[in-house]
Formats: sequence, C-alpha cells, structure tokens
Amino acid sequence: MLLDVVHETRYEYAPAVSTARHVAHLKPAHNARQQLVKHELRIAPEPAQRNESKDVWGNTRTFFTLLAQHAKLEVVARSVVATSPAAAVLSTISWEEARERMRYHRAADYHPAAEFVFASIYAPRHEEFARYAMPSFPAGRPLVDAARHLMARIHADFEYETQATDVSTPALEALKLRKGVCQDFAHVMLACLRSLGLPARYVSGYLLTDPPAGQARLVGSDASHAWASVYVPGDSARVERARGEWLDLDPTNSRAAGEDYVVLATGRDYADVSPLRGVIHGGANHQLRVAVTVMPTIAA
Repeated sequence: MLLDVVHETRYEYAPAVSTARHVAHLKPAHNARQQLVKHELRIAPEPAQRNESKDVWGNTRTFFTLLAQHAKLEVVARSVVATSPAAAVLSTISWEEARERMRYHRAADYHPAAEFVFASIYAPRHEEFARYAMPSFPAGRPLVDAARHLMARIHADFEYETQATDVSTPALEALKLRKGVCQDFAHVMLACLRSLGLPARYVSGYLLTDPPAGQARLVGSDASHAWASVYVPGDSARVERARGEWLDLDPTNSRAAGEDYVVLATGRDYADVSPLRGVIHGGANHQLRVAVTVMPTIAA
C-alpha cells in the first residue's frame, strides 16, 4: 500500500518567542516492512541551525534552532510511504518462558529487547498493572495469545475520550479512570506487559482511517496514532536472535497493525518519540493546531 502522509503543526505565541530549540520525530521509519519513498520537512521561520541524526533506538530525529524572534512556528512533514502486510507471528512460546528468556542472570548475553522490560516515565511497573493483566495470562498460555487477549480487554474496558487525559497523565491514573486516548491505551498495555517481566515498546505513527460511507476523505481530519509492540522470543533459545520478532498490537482498535499503519518511531514511551518538543524563551501563551492527513496514493 502506498500512503501519502501530511503532518502539520502550527504554534502561535503571545508574546513572541525570542529563541527556541526543538527536536522532531516526524520522518517515518525505513525498514523491511515499510519503505520511505519521499520525505520533506518544512520549517518556518527558517532555522538558524538544523541537523538530522539517529537516536539510541534507531529513529530519525531532526534538531533545529530558531534564534530570531517569531510569533508563529509552522512545521510541516510530507511523506510517501510504501507499506506491506505484517507477517503472521506463529511462535507458540509460553509467556512464562518468554519472561524467563528476558530475565537478567549472571553472564547472560546482551539482548536489545531486554531494555524494554524496564520501567519508563510514562509506562512504569506496578502491581496494579500486573493485577489487571493476569486474567489474560494464565499458566502456560502462549505469549501471542495472551498479549492479544490483553489488547482486546483494554479495548473493551476503556472508553476513548479525548478530554479525559492529556500528554502528562500517568498510566496508573488512566488505568483507574478506564478512559483516555490512543497514547493512554498504549501506555497501559506497555505497563501491564512490563509489570509481568515482558519486553514491550511504544510505537508512534499513523493509521489510514476510512471516511463515513458516501463522504469524501477530509484533509487534516486524521490524527497521529500510537500503539504497543511486544517482543516474542523465538521458540528455540539457540536461534533466538534469528527468530525473535516484535508483534505490533493496537488496543485502541483491538487489532494487529497492518499495511494501513505507518510507523514513525519506536521507544520506551511517548517521551522518547513525541512528534515535536522543545524549549522556548518567551511565548508565555500559545495556541497549538495539529492537522494530519493520511491518504492512499497511486504515484510516488
């Protein structure tokens, strides 16, 4: 599937900002399942400094500095991405064995996925998460089945409500409220999995949504999206590095991510991969407008 993605972010400041430094995670990933065909990042006013690099998780990030006074900031990312259907994860490894594979022990070989077992700012480990998760994880259940069951339960138990939380809402509070948005659903699922000793990472990106029947797709009506990814070790520990894989699950929609999903970045939680963040001098009051459009395209 070939998808055209436009992500527009606009700030208006009062009073004007005198200087600012920002970092953006707005360039989609390029890998075996997703190919970045085109990408353009336009920033106005023109930055005094700008550079692109990889973060510790392998995501592309753009740093830029604004040294001139400005009352507005516009950041527009335009990308064309070719996506492929996700391969089926056929592992039958039990969740307990998967947990043991990721448990630290003396003289153990380093495994990159093990870093995602630990707590992070927005997805801590806590007994309340483990308690909520356990009905999905009976003894001996395959990890893939258990993770899918947990995803479906979060979808059923939680109400999608945009005003219930904000970007700083702790996952434990979202668990108690049983309300939130995709970011909250992803953080709760991550915290549940990690609280059981299972590696799980946060995925930011986009989802191609279908307009209501008989209505045209509206430019700017979509939104950025987030979901969770659980690491599934290979069935044989001796070929672990070759066979282990990540399974992307979306608790907001109770489904596995497919070719209608575009991955921007992966990290421990939202704090690692927020689309745009920064530090400003001035601009005590601001208005933020974000518009996202995800559309199928027939040409690169």
